[in-house]
Amino acid sequence: MRVRKFKLPYKPLSLAMLSLSMIACGGQPISEAGHRAEDMQEKELHDKSLQPERHGKPVVYQVFTRLYGNKNETNKPWGTIKENGVGKFNDFDKTALASIKALGTSHIWYTGVIHHALVNDYTGLGISNDDPDVIKGRAGSPYAVKDYFNVNPDLALDPAKRLEEFEALIARTHEAGMKVIIDIVPNHVARSYESMSAPDGISDFGENDDTSVEYARDNNFYYVVDKAFEVPSFGQYVPLGGEPHPLVDGTFQEYPAKWTGNGARSAKPDVNDWYETVKVNYGVRPDGSYDFPSLPSSFAEKDTQAHFAFWQQKDLPDSWYKFRDITHYWLDKGVDGFRYDMAEMVPVEFWSFLNSSIKQKNPDAFLLAEVYQPEKYREYIQKGKMDYLYDKVGFYDTLKLIMQGKANVSELVAVHKQVEDIAQQMLHFLENHDEQRIASEPFAGNAEKGKPALAVSALISSSPTLLYFGQDVGEDGSEETGFGDPSRTSIFDYVGVPAHQRFMNGGLFDGGRSTQKELELREYYEQIMNIAAHNQAINGEFISLHKQNLDASNSTYSEQQFAFARVKNGQGFIVISNFSENDVSNLTLTLPQNLLSESVGSLEHSALAPMLNHEPLSLNAKENGYTATLSLKGLETKVFSF
Repeated sequence: MRVRKFKLPYKPLSLAMLSLSMIACGGQPISEAGHRAEDMQEKELHDKSLQPERHGKPVVYQVFTRLYGNKNETNKPWGTIKENGVGKFNDFDKTALASIKALGTSHIWYTGVIHHALVNDYTGLGISNDDPDVIKGRAGSPYAVKDYFNVNPDLALDPAKRLEEFEALIARTHEAGMKVIIDIVPNHVARSYESMSAPDGISDFGENDDTSVEYARDNNFYYVVDKAFEVPSFGQYVPLGGEPHPLVDGTFQEYPAKWTGNGARSAKPDVNDWYETVKVNYGVRPDGSYDFPSLPSSFAEKDTQAHFAFWQQKDLPDSWYKFRDITHYWLDKGVDGFRYDMAEMVPVEFWSFLNSSIKQKNPDAFLLAEVYQPEKYREYIQKGKMDYLYDKVGFYDTLKLIMQGKANVSELVAVHKQVEDIAQQMLHFLENHDEQRIASEPFAGNAEKGKPALAVSALISSSPTLLYFGQDVGEDGSEETGFGDPSRTSIFDYVGVPAHQRFMNGGLFDGGRSTQKELELREYYEQIMNIAAHNQAINGEFISLHKQNLDASNSTYSEQQFAFARVKNGQGFIVISNFSENDVSNLTLTLPQNLLSESVGSLEHSALAPMLNHEPLSLNAKENGYTATLSLKGLETKVFSF
């Protein structure tokens, strides 16, 4: 979470291309019958005989759970749950999960699952009403958690059985051959936090706080002593779009006021503060000093077992134990990992404590953190024991500029090299719930511009790749539905997501209402992501071919093209992407001799097999390597195996 201001039947895979890529990595082709939409509801698509063995890297598919299965297309601004509809846990049936798995997915990140503050009335279940004066949008922010031990009642067919319905979804996801990730938001909770589902012996956040002081080590919150909370001055913004509501009166009862989630210390936060949340105290004094043991610098080289041992028999702030209990609770429910919101706002020592305890329960737990300060990357990986961090400030930001025609490929090569030692732990993405949709006007205005970027982002590194639902069919995020501006699909309101809904086709997930371009885009995503997921060379050596070809004379290769290779055990692939919308003819590609010598041998002429829908690459042996002449259409990528 970051601060935000205001018709053709679909075949889920190109079987010829996937078969070729599977053969290239030693796997077996997938049968066409197993991927026909009409067979999906009758066949067990998670059967191992239909799933190629994974040799590649993790692929995370992020779904905004509230929106993914929503079939309602009304999209009324500030529409209620009845007017605009909402997706449910049960919408993730075998057909839906198979369509997600077809993208090479190993992990589904179910965003917005934990029970957060929302407007709907569930008092019949004993849940207190939340005040829209401290809720963003109609449906509420998933990052203002109200009860860490239960799930959002909006997402259940029977809200009284919402936890059981989510547990069933976890089981279905596992049966489909994928793992489950959910959000944990340690930096802040909703102003209205109140767990009615906490296990025996676990107290609520703030329940035992001494509210007469700004700070105490074992207080869960910070307090603005002797002052009551005041709702921000909203200006033109009006809660619920101006619709009358019994709790919308410009007030919220909180005494004394708590610090706001982003660290604002005023009893009356600004409208651009995270005013719907309160900051959690981890034993960091108001002056920034620590009220807990420091982790010795040598622990950057130690494993999680050593970190776990370090924290035993130490007296630590209460909030540390609360979040340990929360994560262990969800691990016991079958959750396989967590995405940590704004991890850099929480001390690294806490992450050492928490993550090492998680790895004792599940050594394979997938731990992904949102960190935007490059100078902290290695600290949070090495001392905080994170598995993966967002590669936003650097890779994503530079790639976005290249897609917009504002940067050169050489800049991307440079920023990738800056994290060379931790590249395998820097997760790549082109979209997520915080970022603009590629097809939105402020970003690229055209989903096709994401095609070369996807190939580069997904294939340049062994780090995980994250896809956001709807990205694979070119969703543009243009709906004006309430809180926040279009270009991002709203996470605060009830929304139908048009391009995704066309692909979903009433729950068939066959692309039956998709446009031809959407179908072609989806097929391209599947081809690229299955190379990333299943080709062993993705975990091999990265070899940039950019400078060599940029410096070559008599070539049309430029700063708008990017060529590189990945190699493992003498096998690999070569990628060349064209970021220009213009065709490039007679491009001479130069390849070093050591890249292909074992595969090609001393033959004067040879050819490399295509892994996408394009022709083979004919090679000519030269004194110090090989050359090949090829053409690229605007925004085209070609991938060749050897």
